[in-house]
Amino acid sequence: MSAAFFISRNFLARLKRPLLLAALVSLPLVYAPIAKFSNNHALLINTSPSLPHWAFWLTKNKPVERGSLIFFEPPVSPLLVHHFGEKPLIFGKRVTGFPGDEVRHVGGYVHINNRRIARTKPRSRLGIELLSGPEGIIPENCYYVGTNHIDGFDSRYAAIGWVCVGQIIGTGKAIL
Repeated sequence: MSAAFFISRNFLARLKRPLLLAALVSLPLVYAPIAKFSNNHALLINTSPSLPHWAFWLTKNKPVERGSLIFFEPPVSPLLVHHFGEKPLIFGKRVTGFPGDEVRHVGGYVHINNRRIARTKPRSRLGIELLSGPEGIIPENCYYVGTNHIDGFDSRYAAIGWVCVGQIIGTGKAIL
C-alpha cells in the first residue's frame, strides 16, 4: 500500500466524524426554509375536466384578484356527496365576481354587473336537479367563481354558492 493512499484514507477517517456532525447540525438550518416554503406552496394535480390544465402551483396567503384561480374547500351538500363522495377534493375555479359586484340569473345565464359570464343547466351530468346559485350583491370577503366548462360545479349553482375567505386554501397558477 502506498503512503499517499494510507495518508488519504487516514485523513478521510479523521474527517468522517466532524463532517457527519456538521451535516447533523446544518440539517435544521436547511430544513427550516424548506418547511416554511412547503407550508405556503403545493403542487396540485387536477382530476377534473372543468379546468383545462392538469397541474397547478398553489400559493397560500396571496391576495385574490379578479381572474385569479383559487382553490377552496367545497361546502358539504348532498349534490356534491352524490357526485364526489363524502370527502370531495379541493375545487379550483376562476374568480369572476368580487365583493360589491351584482349577480343576476336571467333566462339560463348568469350576469355579473350586467355582463353575461356563464350559462346554467337545469340538471347535472348524473340527472340531478341543479338549483341556481346566489343572486344579489356579493358580500364582503366572498367571491363568485366559475369555469367555462358546462359541467363545472361553481357559483352558478346553490351547492357551491359564494366562496368566502374561510374556504379558500390559496391561489394557483397553471403549470402544465
